[in-house]
Amino acid sequence: ESFDFTLPGILPESGRTHPITQTINEICAIFTKMGFVVAEGPEVETEYNNFTGLNIPLEHPSRDAFDTFYLKNPLPPVSGRQSNLEDPRPEARDRRLLRSHTSPVQIRVMKAYKPPLAVIVPGKVYRPDATDASHSFMFHQVEGFLVDDNVRFSDLKGILAVFLKKLFGEKIKTRFRPHFFPFTEPSAEVDISCIICGGQGERRCSVCSGKGWLEIMGCGMIHPNVFANVGYPKDSYAGIAFGMGVDRIAMLKYGINDIRLFYENDLRFLKQF
Repeated sequence: ESFDFTLPGILPESGRTHPITQTINEICAIFTKMGFVVAEGPEVETEYNNFTGLNIPLEHPSRDAFDTFYLKNPLPPVSGRQSNLEDPRPEARDRRLLRSHTSPVQIRVMKAYKPPLAVIVPGKVYRPDATDASHSFMFHQVEGFLVDDNVRFSDLKGILAVFLKKLFGEKIKTRFRPHFFPFTEPSAEVDISCIICGGQGERRCSVCSGKGWLEIMGCGMIHPNVFANVGYPKDSYAGIAFGMGVDRIAMLKYGINDIRLFYENDLRFLKQF
């Protein structure tokens, strides 16, 4: 037997960063260059931080067990009451749950710090959705908010326009549509021109279905009730907030048509990134 020492060796395979992690890192890098800092919070939250503190009323459908994962062990009753679930006081109605969005970190940060604040919050969120090509019971969001004196809606539009151009390219167009969110007023949804057909609205475009626009995120001015819930003096500050689904952004950037591919641990898929 003989050895051919000119043959290349077999190198160990190097690890790769998951496409969701890559997308989160890219989003965070863009915002940190704008002066934002990254914050994180627990995935098991209180009902107050997830809903009540964000001005989401008790009768809102998102509080229903069909839309939120509630834990079986409630927090201890307030003031010796037998059950804190029937107590009308917001601080008493405080079941544990898996957070349904990353916005509870906004409450935590504003309770702990005074403005000026410029924060983004990446993380996992949970909702009891049926799993299909575009939905999952666990997915990722990035929440962002800025609080200071004299913050205006025009600041929000400028920040998001710059962010989306950095993320999708300089040719991308944006539009803001009026919407409703309990925690912001006024509120808007942000669309971008279709990255496949260039916003032309071609009938055969499977991404935008011929509309030319893609919904990408929600945003608005932070509601005064949210400031009151964290103890900020009335009319002292103004703020903007926005949130986006990371999985959807990753699907658009990498041309992926099934969200389940991100979580199946198929190396044939993951090695492409």
